[in-house]
Amino acid sequence: MAKRTVSTLTFEDLNPGDEWESPARTVTEADVVAFAGLSGDYNPIHVDHHSAADNAFGQPVAHGLLGVAIASGLASYAPRVDTMAFVAIEEWRFLQPIAFGDTIRVVTEVVSVQPRARGRRALVTWRRRLVNHRGVVVQEGTTRTLVRGRAAPDLPPEG
Repeated sequence: MAKRTVSTLTFEDLNPGDEWESPARTVTEADVVAFAGLSGDYNPIHVDHHSAADNAFGQPVAHGLLGVAIASGLASYAPRVDTMAFVAIEEWRFLQPIAFGDTIRVVTEVVSVQPRARGRRALVTWRRRLVNHRGVVVQEGTTRTLVRGRAAPDLPPEG
């Protein structure tokens, strides 16, 4: 069994309204090209500077789903939680484009904590906001994860 570090939180450490801000990360053209290769989405709005110059944004922009993927990774640092599973994206909105060179971070808030399985885990609902270096929320939504609780000694198996 993997040993938890002191900084890893269990669901008992989480309360509705608690909020964290992740480290920041700059989105590069290389990130977008790599995501295009991974996803197969080579839409010119993402990878063609010439045609993207004529789009609503006047430049290529990152895939919306790349923003979701980066948000997921950044959110894993703040807070550092003993996550057992990513359960759902309840809703997600794409509010503004992410341009090459934008530096983004995730602001995470606990919405609810619903204990399950005799207190061994809980379904946690999170509100996440992906914010760029200008302070603009570019994406936001609500997700759910299953978070481990502190070890309960000598619990009989569920059944």
